[in-house]
Amino acid sequence: MRKVTSALFIALDGVVESPNLWQFDVFDEDMGNAMSIALANLDTVLLGRVTYGEWASYWPTSTDEPFATFINNTPKVVVSTTLDKVDWQNSTLLTGDLVAGVNALKQLPGRTIGVIGSPTLVLSLLQKDLLDELTLMVHPVVAGTGKRLFAGQNDLKRLKLADSRITRSGVAILTYTPA
Repeated sequence: MRKVTSALFIALDGVVESPNLWQFDVFDEDMGNAMSIALANLDTVLLGRVTYGEWASYWPTSTDEPFATFINNTPKVVVSTTLDKVDWQNSTLLTGDLVAGVNALKQLPGRTIGVIGSPTLVLSLLQKDLLDELTLMVHPVVAGTGKRLFAGQNDLKRLKLADSRITRSGVAILTYTPA
């Protein structure tokens, strides 16, 4: 069975929104290598509606390599209860029951299914026990404002630290699996 993973840039105060405003000064070779390894294992990407909307308007014409080629050519499954269709190449829409839809994807042949961006979807997958691995790249910054990954009321969820490293620029890359 395939597994579902997620990796998020996160500030010390839990902010995951708009990491482009606070993470590039510590994005180093160590982080680049970690991301390259993670992407090499993915053959399907799960996106939430908001991330899909932002990325579908940017990546199809982007020349930011190697990610543009990867994200444009990789099959994308967009999770939404409000969209009627998706137009970005290699995109399909997952509507209805999230648990049934993700479990069906996990049964298909292939490698890892990765959630990229999409913090609301990541939290939903975590709460519904559908996320097999969560990597948080904790940046040494307090962002102050923006969407937080664990804002509001969440059920108790115990995780086990599966891997940890510190990059040369001080980013803690922490990978958790269900306990």
